Amino acid sequence: MMFLLRRLIRLVLSLLVVSALTFGLLSLAPGSFAGIQAAGAGSTGLASGRSVDLTSQVQQRFGEDLPVWQQYKNWLGPALHGDFGYSYKYPESTVGELIVAKLPTSLALALIAVVLALMIAIPMGILAAARRNSPWDHGSMFVLTAATAFPTYLAGILLVLIFSSWLHWLPTGGWSGPRYAILPIIALTIAPAGVMARYVRSSVLEVLREEYVVAAFAKGGSRRIVMRRHVLRNALMPLVTVVGPLLTGLVVGTIFIETIFGVPGIGGLFTEAAQVRDMPLLMGTTLVFALMLMLVNLLVDLSYAVIDPRTRTGLGLSTEPAERTSGPAAVEAMMEEVKP
Repeated sequence: MMFLLRRLIRLVLSLLVVSALTFGLLSLAPGSFAGIQAAGAGSTGLASGRSVDLTSQVQQRFGEDLPVWQQYKNWLGPALHGDFGYSYKYPESTVGELIVAKLPTSLALALIAVVLALMIAIPMGILAAARRNSPWDHGSMFVLTAATAFPTYLAGILLVLIFSSWLHWLPTGGWSGPRYAILPIIALTIAPAGVMARYVRSSVLEVLREEYVVAAFAKGGSRRIVMRRHVLRNALMPLVTVVGPLLTGLVVGTIFIETIFGVPGIGGLFTEAAQVRDMPLLMGTTLVFALMLMLVNLLVDLSYAVIDPRTRTGLGLSTEPAERTSGPAAVEAMMEEVKP
């Protein structure tokens, strides 16, 4: 319980730091919502004097004429109660309403991509490790390494060119049915699948070299039982570490994919806010991304304790001494489990 309390306190403090840094950096960037609105009015032929008046009115309306510290204070007070204010671009909607409406789409894309990547990466990584230095090992690792080199946006563009422009199998963009989600999901899956498969292969090979695994095989332990109960379980630890940041990275990566395919998610919302310097919407979406990263890191730590009880003491979740998993005693104990 104390572990969760400490992590929650750290999470809140981290969000405050992120909000202050984000607000400060955005304030230092050139341009403002009022200036962009005035520039748009000028492009329509509005007189320069009236354009200046419009800029001043918009600045006063949204508080952009105040010092930066005062703007941050005015934003922070309601934000601490969950109120991020109204969007500048969509004044009829609050930032919270916009995020709640768009976030499920981005999360669905990211979660489906992670599950699909795991379904590809785990068997490919295990087979590559079990058949080390075989043609399958070299061929699969070559393909997966090439996949990790493709940025998400480049994969999306290539998929559009191949399956939409050349083959005409799938739509180029939009969001009107399941067919429209196929290319975005594939684009988000390619790189994570390559990264996770390489981690699985390396982790399985490392565990196979452990003394207790070597001893179990030498004493006639069933390969199937040893692999399932001990090798794969211990090999999952590095994968858990990778999946968390990859999931958050995929949600952030949807910014590019949603722009390419016209998906109505939080990534597209962030892009729109950045284009017009919509400060409340920018702050809200940035904090959502930061919160997701912190929550995923917390879930990764908790999943360590589920997968490997030895980590509970280090995380402060248990006061019992960690169980030894190597040495003669550990080998003998394991042999009782793996006897056919």
